[in-house]
Amino acid sequence: MADDPYQILGVPRDATEPQIRSAFLKLAKASHPDLNPNDPGAEARFKAINAAHALLADPAMRARFDRGEIDAAGHEQPPPGARAYRDHPYRAHAESAAGARYRHGAEDAGDDDLGDILSELFGAQARGGGQGHGPRRGANRHYTLTVPFLDAARGTTQRLTLPEGGSLDVRIPPGLESGQILRLRGKGGAGEPPGDALPGDALIEITVLPHERFRRVGRDIHLDLPVSVSEAMLGARVPVATLDGQVMLTIPPGSDSGTRLRLRGKGIPASAGQEAGDAYVTLRVVLGPPDEELAAFLRDRKNPPVWDPRAGLEDAA
Repeated sequence: MADDPYQILGVPRDATEPQIRSAFLKLAKASHPDLNPNDPGAEARFKAINAAHALLADPAMRARFDRGEIDAAGHEQPPPGARAYRDHPYRAHAESAAGARYRHGAEDAGDDDLGDILSELFGAQARGGGQGHGPRRGANRHYTLTVPFLDAARGTTQRLTLPEGGSLDVRIPPGLESGQILRLRGKGGAGEPPGDALPGDALIEITVLPHERFRRVGRDIHLDLPVSVSEAMLGARVPVATLDGQVMLTIPPGSDSGTRLRLRGKGIPASAGQEAGDAYVTLRVVLGPPDEELAAFLRDRKNPPVWDPRAGLEDAA
């Protein structure tokens, strides 16, 4: 797979942030290892997609990549002329504009000028008793993490494999939503000098995968429940799946398709300062296989009630 993050996500270099995010979500879902258990290459593609999105989703990192200051992995690239500084540092400085004042005909260099030269070459002030730049805090690192719906709703710990190597164990609090960012303090880039300066933080943007049955609205969970004609007409107690596992739901007699029933406290679990949400179950009456006995009863029934299920609907024409 190409190293260029634009090629990995399949977007042009002038793509907008929404275009980048849309491409990432589509590819992440298609290549998620949990959704492709029989594809040995899914994990590698998923890691590459995450790394590409992490770089392009950060405006500062993206700009630095576009300028050639960092590579696709976020590693610093040597600036123009760096080879000259490495091989002949004094010559490189002497040939620069800053060194012009030391060539023939220039004024004599004072202590301040000498300190400036050494600062440029070695990154610190060198005058007697002068003070260096001091410790510099490490840079924050930006990552993305895709979380299954149930894990985000219930809370869990998930391991994030870093594009530069290594991994982080990320605690997912219950009820986390797509777009939220978790901060892991001290898990970013190393400070300078290492050991003396504080490291940066890891900022992790969460993407929650959709669920095949559950839909989240705020802190509530919505789902559809198929029921038979007899269960809807006569009433019944039937099992229904929730975030906590199966519970028994009472269907009142005469329930129609579209009837919505509430299970209190069976939505997103309670968290600091927030109560647990509810689960809302919408009944969907299903006829099931042909029932000749029921069909015969309806055909031969005497004096059935007369009503129009489409009453009140306007003519579409």
